[in-house]
Amino acid sequence: MTSRLLQRSLGSPDYDGIRQALRNDTSTPVISARGLEVRVAVLPLFTHDGRQAVRVSSTQPLTHVLVGVDSASGTDVTLLVPEVDAPRTLTLECRDDAGVVGSAQVTVTPQRKWSVFVVHHSHLDIGYTDPQGTVLRHHLDYLDAAVRLAEETASWPDDAKFRWTVESSMPALKWLDARPAGQVESFAALARAGVIEVTALPFQLHTEACSTEELYRQLRFTGRLQDRYGFATRSAMHTDVPGAVVGLVDALNASGVRYLAAAHNWAGRSVPYLHGGDKLTRPFRWRAPSGNELLVWFTDTPHGMAYMEGNTVGLTDSYELADDLLPRYLSALATRGYPYGPGTFGWQGPDAPREPYELDVLHLRVQGAHADNAGPSIVPASIARRWNETWAWPRLRSAVNSDFFEHVEERYHDRLAVHEGDWTDWWADGLGSGARPLGYVRRAQSALRVAETLHTIAGTDATDQIDAAYDKVALFNEHTWGAANPWEDAEEAGDSGGLQWTRKSSGAYQAQDDASDLLHAATRRFAAALSSPDPESADAEGADLPGADAEGVVLAAFAVFNPGTRARTDVVRAFLPRDVVAVDVPIALVDARTGETVPHHEEYVDPDDWPTRPIGRHVQAVVPDVPGFGYARLDVVRGPGQAPEPVEPDLDGVIENEFYRVAYDVREGHISSIFDKSAGRELVNGDAAAGFGQYVYDRYATAPHFNHLSGHVGAHDRTLLGDRAVARNATIVRALRTAVGEKLVVELHGKGVDWLRTTIELHRGVPRLDLTYQLAKQGTPAKEAVFLAFPFATGPATAWELTGGVGGPGVPRVPGSAEYMLPIRHWIAFEDPELTVAWATLEAPLVQLGTIHMPYAPFPPTLDQEDGTVYSWALNNIWDTNFPAQQQGETTFRYAVTSAAGVKGSRLGAAAASGLTEPFVGALVTGGPGATETYASVDHPDVLITSIGRVDGEQVVRLQSLAAEPVTATVTVPGRDPVEVRLPACGVAVVGGKRA
Repeated sequence: MTSRLLQRSLGSPDYDGIRQALRNDTSTPVISARGLEVRVAVLPLFTHDGRQAVRVSSTQPLTHVLVGVDSASGTDVTLLVPEVDAPRTLTLECRDDAGVVGSAQVTVTPQRKWSVFVVHHSHLDIGYTDPQGTVLRHHLDYLDAAVRLAEETASWPDDAKFRWTVESSMPALKWLDARPAGQVESFAALARAGVIEVTALPFQLHTEACSTEELYRQLRFTGRLQDRYGFATRSAMHTDVPGAVVGLVDALNASGVRYLAAAHNWAGRSVPYLHGGDKLTRPFRWRAPSGNELLVWFTDTPHGMAYMEGNTVGLTDSYELADDLLPRYLSALATRGYPYGPGTFGWQGPDAPREPYELDVLHLRVQGAHADNAGPSIVPASIARRWNETWAWPRLRSAVNSDFFEHVEERYHDRLAVHEGDWTDWWADGLGSGARPLGYVRRAQSALRVAETLHTIAGTDATDQIDAAYDKVALFNEHTWGAANPWEDAEEAGDSGGLQWTRKSSGAYQAQDDASDLLHAATRRFAAALSSPDPESADAEGADLPGADAEGVVLAAFAVFNPGTRARTDVVRAFLPRDVVAVDVPIALVDARTGETVPHHEEYVDPDDWPTRPIGRHVQAVVPDVPGFGYARLDVVRGPGQAPEPVEPDLDGVIENEFYRVAYDVREGHISSIFDKSAGRELVNGDAAAGFGQYVYDRYATAPHFNHLSGHVGAHDRTLLGDRAVARNATIVRALRTAVGEKLVVELHGKGVDWLRTTIELHRGVPRLDLTYQLAKQGTPAKEAVFLAFPFATGPATAWELTGGVGGPGVPRVPGSAEYMLPIRHWIAFEDPELTVAWATLEAPLVQLGTIHMPYAPFPPTLDQEDGTVYSWALNNIWDTNFPAQQQGETTFRYAVTSAAGVKGSRLGAAAASGLTEPFVGALVTGGPGATETYASVDHPDVLITSIGRVDGEQVVRLQSLAAEPVTATVTVPGRDPVEVRLPACGVAVVGGKRA
């Protein structure tokens, strides 16, 4: 999204201003006389005959003489001196027609002999500059041009040949499927020869929005390219987005990728150099807890225009401009912490201390024009050809991405710094700008794992459909969430905000629909498979319970499937159609394992109220000890009478079960107490700035509809916090006590919403508090944020779930990572010697710990620090480009809280999240399946089974470890020998199939 950054009206210079700053910063004024100025720069330019360059510029044409060495006339000249290996002082005389204007001593110093790998690519924004379909068609056209240019320059010197890196593989995959065989073979031949490189990521992802399985699936095409076309995928590019999850290291390694070129864009207020980024030397080795590594090159923000770095120094314009600027840029890299000073790219803060770049090799991205989604150009290769004919050093190589890494790995690998852990993304705050579709996507991620598992158990290979649904999920997680000017609603170009967001958000809704369809079908297939048991099976019990009387006749049954790893007691919600059991027939539920009656609650779907929906009963029951990745059968039998009606207790705001007593403060609009009965301990910090579960609304004083404004705004205090309000004075609209548990529903009015509804639930026998927030968001272009506060009476958080890892206060992170917020997967744990508390979220991944920060750099806090408080950053509108300009409509956020003594935080966190992300599935069965069955289990408490699926037609079990150290686990699948598997720290494994 760089093309619109350079606008004088927003306080940043344009390209001419940046380039002039580079000229000034890399030259020294040596003469000032007669109203003119002369500046000198000693640059890393070497001729083929062993001389090096001194650039002299003057405000008027002069004759510049290095006495006894060289001379030239003009305003900008290059003087050549014999190469030096130690400083040498020469006399510079500058003359006009009247004689010597002035003279100065010039010290010529040894210079590096650089190798510059010019990597030509197009940054793929699927949208932003045009509607999505238009952009993708253009990128296919670019590949046509890339093949032509590669063939046209085949006879050029090797370093100058046109080479093209496909930054995001999706266009290449589409192109290979859409072009004639002859063109496809030409492309493949160029790829095999290293002239074209297809990199690993299908598009540029908000990786923190991805699930771990999603990341791996998005790299599955790499094997196809190798098998079908004969070329390997050796590297990846991560462009625009300033950060990536630690799980990306393992996912890329699993696909054979060891190199990553990252280019961070400052546009989203990202200031890594204020948070340790000055310690992040480049290139570096990025190591995951598993021990896997990527060799990483990154272009951070003050270093230049991110992926426009090569464009900034003229490599897409002309040889003359590159000849002027590139040597200056190299000189600045070698002598300064950052080539450009504060303010050049919007941020007005101080320069961070940093050592100059130490290597003599550079990865320099270039695009065919000064814009995102720019096509290929012959200009960079033409410049490289003329350059290398003119200069011996620096040596320019028109390169593909992996060329640079192979060069560095061979020469410098062991001396490179190693950095570990998560590289927290500065742009993750933008995820809150599309809270409703993001919630749908996160639900889809969970549903797809369950759907694949049930399809596989039922004997169906749904891999293609599951992959296709994951692809839709990932397309929403692609980093372009809107047009350059998202508030506009044109039909083309960067003002097509309405069209772009309509397509983007509809993709999220379609992904969730596809996931729901797949789960719906999987549940029916699973039920059908169970309804036809092996007649020789010892577990087949027939249609009736043993010894049942007339009241106990089995009318139907549910196989209650637990898609979580561990056995647990939880609530199941299932539908009993009236054509299976008439609604006037009283029923009871019996646990087929024990013969015990399971209390249940019924909700009748009245055809007068819902004539457009299936008629029958929604049945709720708490089923004890359902095995992980297994089921327990509940038999529906004729009961002695209709299920009891729910009781409406006094509206005093208190509900409880065996584990917790929860009190709601109606006047203040929040939960005042969560008392853990087992621990005898209050979980709520009653002295916190905001109440537990309280709605907090912030409005900022920055203006809307100014492209990239937020990247130019600094906030050192609360001045830009225009308003803060909380929702108070609630009304209890419903209180229910049923055979399953207790529920409290309250409604409030708050700023920014038409209404706000909170549902608080405790289920009998379930050690977990469930919270659901539904709000009717008012659309506004004003800059705003919604937080839900969760102040726990604990110390600081000790662990939280990341994509592909577990974070925590002592867990390493890549220097320069965002610190004021966390994009988590689902859970946060607080662990002390007496009690562990876990909090989980389903739809909303963004959190701030201990306080609420201003959303503008350098992100100062607005509240005193409270170590035990989680602020769920449910939604926001703080971006001025790329993300939607406003959001509205009914939006749901779900949370869970649990506590236990002596339980490791990550284990309890996973258990808390399981109730949200892995709810029990009730499959209506006929016939006589066994009372219970387990399809897969793992014996290590820190290892999770994420799904059961198929790889190359063979059933596999996918595992993920939460342990900070390598572990050995045994996986048991009925009918197979147990398999012992070694998992690296926070690593994944697949048992069975070719990858076992």
